[in-house]
Amino acid sequence: MNAVSRRSALKAGFAGAALAAPALASAQQSFNWKMTSAYPKGSPFYMDGPGSATDLAKRIADMSGGRLKIQVFGAGELVPAFEGFDAVRAGTVEMNHANAYFWTGKTAAAQYFTAVPFGMNFQGMNGWLYDGGGIELWNEVYAPFGMVALPCGNTGVQMTGWFKKEINSVADLKGLKMRIPGLAGKVYASLGVDVKVLPGGEIFPALERGVIDAAEFVGPFQDRRLGLHKAAKYYYTTGWHESATVSELLINKAAWDKLPADLKAIVTNAAAACNVISEAWCQKHNSEAMDDLVKNQGVIAKPLPDAVIKALKTETDKVLAEAAAKDPMTKKVHDSYMAFKAKYDRWSEVSEEAYHIKVRG
Repeated sequence: MNAVSRRSALKAGFAGAALAAPALASAQQSFNWKMTSAYPKGSPFYMDGPGSATDLAKRIADMSGGRLKIQVFGAGELVPAFEGFDAVRAGTVEMNHANAYFWTGKTAAAQYFTAVPFGMNFQGMNGWLYDGGGIELWNEVYAPFGMVALPCGNTGVQMTGWFKKEINSVADLKGLKMRIPGLAGKVYASLGVDVKVLPGGEIFPALERGVIDAAEFVGPFQDRRLGLHKAAKYYYTTGWHESATVSELLINKAAWDKLPADLKAIVTNAAAACNVISEAWCQKHNSEAMDDLVKNQGVIAKPLPDAVIKALKTETDKVLAEAAAKDPMTKKVHDSYMAFKAKYDRWSEVSEEAYHIKVRG
């Protein structure tokens, strides 16, 4: 190569490097985001421990080499517990960690992305979300609000709740003051329950003072931590209202669109990891806490009477049908969920159900 050719090659190389520099700088751009939560700082599962909001933020920071750092705020630290939706929508924060059914006042379809009464379990819910079009519908629901969402946690099946008095019939529900959110609250209300929606931190004092007569929160570990067993002794099972409760990572769409593809992939995969890891955490801690509550704390645990469950199922069908009839988007989500559930139920009969009846013993 002569001197002229060498100089030309060097110039071309420098020009190429100059053109590549902006792209490289963009790829390595760093972001500092804020994430609020509907749950108080220090709350196990939601704010602390494997699969929690703080664990999610750490995983994202570690996987991105610090290029995406997320500062996590508990309920009330930056915004009140139930104002995360508005904060993300306004761009005050980039993310919120909560449950979609808190936003049913904004859009009725949101309920389906947390839990549906008499709905699918953890396996079925994940099947619908990841492979049945659920996440795509979730983002379609939130598109008018300028937000996107991802599943990032799951409690698995929850407990029906704590009651100061024994429930023997549907009549025992009438006039009962109960903390219960979401569609389940509407179902209970149709049977005469006086429904209350309270943040987790307010449940125990309300139950202890008699402001409410019954309360649902999560499961044995979380409920014991709140001290609910000290205010009520009847602990009912079935999980009819929340057979698999999804935690939601809500993201401002404009902020999301500014992330390069690799950081979007990191957030998506970190959220998916937390979805599985958090549910595993619940299985261990709930089994240990349930043993303690029954053996050492004087708790009376039993399923709701069949007649009560039947009445709840009848009212659930009515509530779901009414909600779907009022709003095309809710109907679209409802139809997708129920179509997937019908297929999953048939498979579950020969897999999960057969296991519980024939194998587990």
